[in-house]
Amino acid sequence: MTTVTKTAVLPVSVDEAFALVTQPERLRRWQTVTARIDLRVGGDYRWTVTPGHIVAGTVLELVPGKRIVLGWGWEGGLDPATSTVSITLTPVGDGTEVTLVHEGLTGEQAASHSEGWNHFFERLERLATTGDAGQDEWAAAPENLDELTAAEATLAVLQPVLRGLAAEDMAAQTPCADFDCDALATHLLGSLVGVGAMAGVDIATPEDGTLEDRVSTMAGDVIEAYRARGVEGTVAGPGGHDLPARVAVTILSIEFLLHAWDFAQASGQQVTVADEVVAWVREHGGDIIVGARARGAFSDEVEAPADASPLDRLAAFAGRRTPVAVVA
Repeated sequence: MTTVTKTAVLPVSVDEAFALVTQPERLRRWQTVTARIDLRVGGDYRWTVTPGHIVAGTVLELVPGKRIVLGWGWEGGLDPATSTVSITLTPVGDGTEVTLVHEGLTGEQAASHSEGWNHFFERLERLATTGDAGQDEWAAAPENLDELTAAEATLAVLQPVLRGLAAEDMAAQTPCADFDCDALATHLLGSLVGVGAMAGVDIATPEDGTLEDRVSTMAGDVIEAYRARGVEGTVAGPGGHDLPARVAVTILSIEFLLHAWDFAQASGQQVTVADEVVAWVREHGGDIIVGARARGAFSDEVEAPADASPLDRLAAFAGRRTPVAVVA
């Protein structure tokens, strides 16, 4: 078997470095789309590293602030019983040395994991140094888009917009006439509860944390529930009417992508999204938007500017007015 070793020196304290490699809110900034972890020996964890690629296992060792060892397995692939990742933190000068050792890999697995750890350690160093690792290009345009990977990909688009919302932005009007940012946040949290309920899962709304943290935690729970259930058959839709499970999951992508646009317009941010992801949502969510429009959930389609981006065109299709360029 082969071992992969990676080391980086971060300009942060040991406690902050430990948080960066163990806390879901920190992990989402450099390594994962969603993450949950029961941070104790014997506790389980599950991280969506990139859309459709999920690592899960058990905490094997834990020395808070110093060391963590995880049984590392990919759903549908690498067995966490044979592969382990240990991360050791050592104070050095004004920073912390982070040493990762990934054991129990075949030569082929070691090559792919070495590439992955190089990629993510670069993002970890960027986050620790500048405070922002930026959006992960590996999560931007996943291969083999389907209902679940599209939900994860669009969540990854929404997350940096939510992080960019300032307290004063919450009173700003969004392109949705009935919602300022605060009301739209409440709507989005409620949508996650509703889509989870369709699959018979009670999704708890966290009382504490940032909006990005609450949305990401709930979205992770909803998507995990549908990954366990599958997207075949029907679920209990609104009003007691059965709804195809694929439609229920696609609602997540519509909500995440359009509301990323809404929040960004209200707060002066830009949305970064791959055209392939927008095209998937337009193709698979178009009929859902039309049906919801008939029930008054969307405004009438508006004309998009000739030079509008694919996302602006989707927003116009959903009744949002795209921004008008201002000439200085």
